[in-house]
Amino acid sequence: MSLHPDTKTLFDEISGLSTEQRNPKSMDIDVRSTAEILKIINDEDKIVPLAVEKELPFIEKAVEIIVSALKNGGRLIYFGAGTSGRLGVIDAAECPPTFGTPDDLISGFIAGGKAAMFKAQEGAEDREENGAKDVLSANITSKDVVCGIAASRRTPYVIGAIKKAKGLGAKTLFVTCNPRNDFNIKEVDVAICPYAGPEVIMGSTRMKSGTAQKLVLNMLTTASMIRLGKVYENMMIDLQMTNKKLIERSKKIIMTITGISYDAASEFLEKADGHVKTALVMIKANVDAREAKQRLIKADGFVRKAIDGNL
Repeated sequence: MSLHPDTKTLFDEISGLSTEQRNPKSMDIDVRSTAEILKIINDEDKIVPLAVEKELPFIEKAVEIIVSALKNGGRLIYFGAGTSGRLGVIDAAECPPTFGTPDDLISGFIAGGKAAMFKAQEGAEDREENGAKDVLSANITSKDVVCGIAASRRTPYVIGAIKKAKGLGAKTLFVTCNPRNDFNIKEVDVAICPYAGPEVIMGSTRMKSGTAQKLVLNMLTTASMIRLGKVYENMMIDLQMTNKKLIERSKKIIMTITGISYDAASEFLEKADGHVKTALVMIKANVDAREAKQRLIKADGFVRKAIDGNL
């Protein structure tokens, strides 16, 4: 059976990817004991943080771009397929409850739509126009930041999204797990390329590559939120009290920072309309809720500045 020319080209392209190579350390994993299998996987996983460390200068550039965009009315939107797409959707979904962000400030698109979060939608990632279409449906503008996520760096859906976003004037980021010298997508403003070597199971990029992508996305949003005043000391203070756990966590945060009792924390939270930041400024600056809210506005949401009053 002969391969169709286009198919052969794709075969050659995929075969040349670093993430599609065989790992010499796991060549006989199929005959190893359970303990040995786990040791091999664990040893390979240890490589991932070091790979991410090498990309810190590029992650820093990306964070600066994101912070600037969010301060100026823009959004951060992830586009990915398969594991990469799911990681983007998860990171975006966790920002509102963790940092009190509006639901549409950070969002994620996955090739194949919502159904692909739970069941692989094979073929959805194979056309650039699908990514471009989702960019248009997201109403991307020059204020926004679009971040493509693709372990292989070649996923057509992601490349199509990046190209269309760049054409609309948006800033563009790309997270891939192939080496930087393999990167050649000129539409990208910042490429982040943590490369941790071949997977334990050849091509299974849900493993080390997925872990690396998760670490990078954690950094992008967490560092950006810190830079936007969503954290006081090392505590999240803009969380939404959308369930009982988060209500109690809000009280614990106030108690930890101020030293007041559980009942007092509950009282201040009620006076602050459930807003942790406002409650903290009320207590630490000894002001009422109205004054605390005004201070926070003048301080661009930074609690330390609002407490000090040097606005």
